[in-house]
Amino acid sequence: MRQKLVVANWKMHGSSAFIRGFFAEFAPAGNVVICPPYPYLATVAAACAEKGLEAGAQNLNAEPQGAFTGEVSAAMLGDLGVRYVIVGHSERRSLYGESNTVVAEKYHAARAAGLVPILCVGETLEQRESGNTLQVIAEQLAAVSGEAESPWDNAVIAYEPVWAIGTGKTATPEQAQEVHAFIRQALGAEGQSIQVLYGGSVKGDNAAELFAQADIDGALVGGASLKPEEFAKICSAAV
Repeated sequence: MRQKLVVANWKMHGSSAFIRGFFAEFAPAGNVVICPPYPYLATVAAACAEKGLEAGAQNLNAEPQGAFTGEVSAAMLGDLGVRYVIVGHSERRSLYGESNTVVAEKYHAARAAGLVPILCVGETLEQRESGNTLQVIAEQLAAVSGEAESPWDNAVIAYEPVWAIGTGKTATPEQAQEVHAFIRQALGAEGQSIQVLYGGSVKGDNAAELFAQADIDGALVGGASLKPEEFAKICSAAV
């Protein structure tokens, strides 16, 4: 039986004061991961440990160490008590040019270091309107699986239609379920055990309907995760 999981992606938001206020107000429920900006990882990891939550990072470099100014390795994240790391978020792909190949390298680096990668896959509005959604998803998954043995062990997948991120638009539960079911089928035997999350303008008032779908195991939450009360509603819907 797959457990529900809710992941907060704070993106480039927050401050020390915000973090204190958030954890003072947030009443967690279920399995929750908080992914803050890099400067606050240690602080958030400590707060998560006190509340029985997990800390996650928003990105990593595939290299274990070296002359890579401004970058962070998987080992460094683990050293801070971080368990999860987001890889291949659509903003990394579109704003920073991360290709499927780069995303795959980061994914495997995370797993090799004992972290749980949260692999983001999803299509743009143009790709959906052209009828290419499933082809795009298949290519993103294939780039990661390659010839690796059991590539989906110790991992999470997040389907995030790019057109629904930060736009207020949300894929209907039926649209999301169709892609989630396709993802499971594409992964073969491992597809039935891996957690597949939905990401794209998830809120307290639509979370329960999304989570009721057979193949949706939780959510990757952006803007709503910055509001403790709203985020708590989403988490409660996953319990």
